[in-house]
Amino acid sequence: MRFDLVLDNANIHTVDPTQPRAGSLGIIGDRIVVVAGCGELAQFDAERTIDLNGHFVSPGFNDAHNHMQAYGATLNEVPLHGDAVHSIEELVAAIAERASSTPQGAWIVGAGYDHNKLAERRHPTCHELDRVSPDHPVLLNHTSGHFATLNSAAMRLARIGEIDVPDGGVVAVDDEGRPNGLLEEQAQQLIRSLVHPRSVAEMSTNLGLASDRYLSEGITSCQEAGVGGILGTAEPVEVAAYQQARRANRLRVRVTMMASVDALHSCEHHADDNEPFSLDLGMHTGFGDDWLRYGATKIFADGSLMGCTAAMFEDFTGQPGNNGYFQMPESRLHELILAAHRSGWQVATHAIGDRAVSSVLDGYEAALQQHPRADHRHRIEHAGMTRAADVDRIARLGVIPVPQARFISEIGDGMLSAIGSDRAGDCYRQRSFLDAGITLPGSSDRPVVNGAPLLGIHDLVNQRTASGADFNPAEALTIDEAIHAYTVGSATASFDEHRKGSITSGKLADLVVLDTDLTTVEPDGIADTKVLATMVGGNFEFDVAGLA
Repeated sequence: MRFDLVLDNANIHTVDPTQPRAGSLGIIGDRIVVVAGCGELAQFDAERTIDLNGHFVSPGFNDAHNHMQAYGATLNEVPLHGDAVHSIEELVAAIAERASSTPQGAWIVGAGYDHNKLAERRHPTCHELDRVSPDHPVLLNHTSGHFATLNSAAMRLARIGEIDVPDGGVVAVDDEGRPNGLLEEQAQQLIRSLVHPRSVAEMSTNLGLASDRYLSEGITSCQEAGVGGILGTAEPVEVAAYQQARRANRLRVRVTMMASVDALHSCEHHADDNEPFSLDLGMHTGFGDDWLRYGATKIFADGSLMGCTAAMFEDFTGQPGNNGYFQMPESRLHELILAAHRSGWQVATHAIGDRAVSSVLDGYEAALQQHPRADHRHRIEHAGMTRAADVDRIARLGVIPVPQARFISEIGDGMLSAIGSDRAGDCYRQRSFLDAGITLPGSSDRPVVNGAPLLGIHDLVNQRTASGADFNPAEALTIDEAIHAYTVGSATASFDEHRKGSITSGKLADLVVLDTDLTTVEPDGIADTKVLATMVGGNFEFDVAGLA
């Protein structure tokens, strides 16, 4: 046997229970062929042999819920996240600085503000933005993706206050009943049609920028949670951008795309077939290759926990009468789930509030009763608030929840404030799912938060908010369990466990090299671990250690 590449003298954490540790790998093409001990492959010929000097090697990380193209776009927008601005005054100053170098009339877009982290603990208003940008339309995207704030110039372009608000959305008003610039949920459609769709070239560039960042963080695969547009965006040819980026070798991580349910429609069909609810030509989950393919279809049930728009059984803390709302009538939600399920799709439904999670499970259960299907792996994206009874239902129905541990340290204080300490036990469960035998993926919902997987593993284990408060300590995982979530767990969520997720003979050679043994570091030190190199398909696509 002749290998294309041998990696030797490594500390390999395989995440494969049949061979938990190894010291060398034999790779041919883009596949792992042999997993062995240190020095055991020296008897074989190899095109190249690389000594890893005892460095720790793990399967490449897989983010099971992110928005890759949207994240790439934020890298060119005004940064307004919690590390960049701490008050509305600082936020407005950042917009003023960008306005000073932006041609009059051109859009200014800010990304990632969190009203919970501003000193005033509220959203900015159109009037505050008008003071520094009267001649530029301004759009500020909330870090959750569930709100947008506009200045008056942008509101005039969008005809806010003149045209009907879409169902599932709210245009906020001031004490005198006038729009104050804040759009909630589906009301964002009123403005996003003015800045979307983006060009294929721009989206392709965004994907390249995101790829570079992902590789530096050890990400080799990710699952794009909604191509075609979500929450008011419309990108009808977004898949073309992914294809272009791949042809140009700028899409350098593997992507499973969730098609927005808005892109699905009834198709002409033979009388013997059920009416298909699909993309054109009948495409559905599974179409594509190892680099780019379709996964689930994405549906929105409700809103945001930190923004107090998620559909809850009980009111948000300190807000009598506000228990959130659905993005559409529940009957319509269940119709979409049924149509997609019947047509062969894996269904991934955004549900954060406990009332929304319960309703989505009702929809899945009804669909499975009418059209039984083995191994469907329908998903609940986020599952932010999940009652104990619904944990049991998730297990019984074979559903995969996709919670984001990264929310804990970045926006956990805001979420706890919204629900109160008495409901924290239901919030972003992790351990409960594992103990019930449920697949648990690792994910970030980037660009809502910093999506670095090592930070996600840190939060899965430590369960502490930015203020240092305990979030939901009973749900903490061990380091090994957290690594499993970001590797095998995420692969399983997209039907990929036979080709990725562990360092096993026959699987893709997607690996990450770290500066320390992640399985033995102290929990507080997980976030300080450094990525030295990232391999995708047998090639080092990121390498600061000079390994390649």
